[in-house]
Amino acid sequence: DRHGLVVLVTKGAPDVLLGRCTHERAAESVRPLSAARKAEILESVDWLADQALRPLAVAYRELPEDEGARSVAAPESYEHGLTFLGAVGIIDPPRPEAARAISDAQAAGIRVLMITGDHPRTALRIATELGLDTRAGSVLTGAEIEAVDDERLTGLVREVSVYARVAPEHKLRIVRALQADANIVAMTGDGVNDAPALRAADIGVAMGISGTDVSREAADMILADDNFATIVSAVREGRAIFDNIRTFLRFLLSSNVGEVLTMLLGVLGARLLGLDQT
Repeated sequence: DRHGLVVLVTKGAPDVLLGRCTHERAAESVRPLSAARKAEILESVDWLADQALRPLAVAYRELPEDEGARSVAAPESYEHGLTFLGAVGIIDPPRPEAARAISDAQAAGIRVLMITGDHPRTALRIATELGLDTRAGSVLTGAEIEAVDDERLTGLVREVSVYARVAPEHKLRIVRALQADANIVAMTGDGVNDAPALRAADIGVAMGISGTDVSREAADMILADDNFATIVSAVREGRAIFDNIRTFLRFLLSSNVGEVLTMLLGVLGARLLGLDQT
């Protein structure tokens, strides 16, 4: 409550939030937000994203006290006519071992994709630092996914490795598109919104520390340390076990086949050898 007014403060993606702003606050004054000024702000946002920062915009709107009391029921309906306050860049650096783990996964024939709600430029910069395949030089956004049909998306997922500004339904479509292209898909996630994609994937991997109950219930495997490198270690151990089982089966088959052939030849050749007593 500010001088009899209720102040509604909201944050979100700069490109989305700016579309709901009509003014900006600067130097203790409020002035109209022109198209040229919006373009200038978006350039600053792009600069933040190029530094591998996650840009976040903040805006507010003053509501009369009676209107503010009603806004609690449906706050999203009041997110218009906002006054832009500014944009910040948040850094969430990848774990030091993540790049090595991704390199090991790629060497083992595993294709690693990034699916995030971050700004496309932020996603591409982080993906490049992690060593993901960004040769296509493009990022597929949620809006672009919505604009294509399933057949076209199946073709796109063969080339694109970075997806940004995606919603839960986009993650699900990506998983299904990869499966439609005869891929075995493992999906990682920790939020409620990840649950549909975790359930649809061949192997759903949830986070044991930061993961929600819904994501853990939807997953097939839970990481106790929330570390991507653990998945690579698990794959390595699993392949070693599979190789040992295959080697053991080959040994059993080769030795047993020799014994069976010896007995069979003995029975068939008994008459010739004079061992047939009948």
